[in-house]
Amino acid sequence: MSEYHKSVLLDESVSALLGPLDGVYADATFGGGGHTSEILSRISPNGRVLAFDRDADALGNRIDDSRLTLVRSDFRWIHNHVIHQGWPEGIDGVLADLGVSSHQFDTAERGFSFRFDAPLDMRMNDMADLTAEDVVNDYSEEELEKIFRLWGEVDQSRKVAGLICSARERSRIVTTSDLDRALERVLPKFAEHKFLAKVYQALRIEVNQEMKSLEKFLYGAAASLKEGGRLVVITYHSLEDRMVKNFIKTGNVEGQVRKDFYGNVNVPLKAVNRKPILPTEEEIASNTRARSAKLRVAEKSVAKEGRADDED
Repeated sequence: MSEYHKSVLLDESVSALLGPLDGVYADATFGGGGHTSEILSRISPNGRVLAFDRDADALGNRIDDSRLTLVRSDFRWIHNHVIHQGWPEGIDGVLADLGVSSHQFDTAERGFSFRFDAPLDMRMNDMADLTAEDVVNDYSEEELEKIFRLWGEVDQSRKVAGLICSARERSRIVTTSDLDRALERVLPKFAEHKFLAKVYQALRIEVNQEMKSLEKFLYGAAASLKEGGRLVVITYHSLEDRMVKNFIKTGNVEGQVRKDFYGNVNVPLKAVNRKPILPTEEEIASNTRARSAKLRVAEKSVAKEGRADDED
C-alpha cells in the first residue's frame, strides 16, 4: 500500500477522527488504504469502517478485515451508503483525503501528469464517459476559458483556451504531449511546470466533477454523522479548502451566513481546529505531496442559536 500512495497527516487525521472505539467510521477516499488501515488498527473488534473509492485500481488494495466494508462509489453518495448499510441513526466519524493519489499521478497511461507522454484521460473512474481528450477537443472556447479560470486559476485563461482551439483545428489533441505543444507560446519561462500543473488540475477537476462531488459529499457527510461525530478533511488546493472551510463555518459551500426568521444562524457542524493543521517540515521532506495539505476538523452539533464566527 505504501508504494501505491503514502498517506498525508496520517496520525493527526485519525487521532482527530476517532471517538468511541466500537464506533462506525467512514474513509471516503480509500486510495492505498493507509488511513483505513490506521483506523482499523485503533478501533475495537466491534468497530466498523465503511470505505469508498471510485477508482478500480484502489479496490486492489482491499484489506482483509471483517470490520471493513469497501465499496466502489463516488463519495458524494456517502449518505445513501450509510443508510443502506444499516446505520440510519448515523455514524461516528468521516474522513476524506482529497485530491489525486500518487498512484494516479505516477501511472502514465492514466494521463494525470504532464511528466509523461500519455493519452489525455484523467478519469478517476474508468467507467465514466468524459475524458480530458473530450474536454479539450469538444468544449467551446468559452467553456474552456471558464474551467481554466475557475478550476485552475490559470493566468491568461482566455489565451490558453484560444491556443487549444487553434491547435485542435489542425488535428485532434489526444495526448499530453499534444496539449503541452499547443500551449508552448503561453508557457512562462522558468515556471512551465507550475503553469501546466494548473492547466492539468483544471481539466482533472472538470473530468471528474470534483467540486460538485465535494459539495454533495459535505452535505452527505454532515447528514450521516451522529451528534458529536467528527468530519475530518485533508485538502490540497485553495478551491477545496475554501469549500470545506465555508461549509464548516456557515453550513453551505458558498460561505453565506443564512439566518432563520428569528435571526438565528444554525449550522450542522462546529470547527474543532480554528486554524487548519499543517504537516511538519519532516513530513514534507519525506513526502512532497504533503506540502500543500491542510487538515480541517469539525464536530456535529445540535442545531441551535449561534453565529458564524470568523476563522483563519
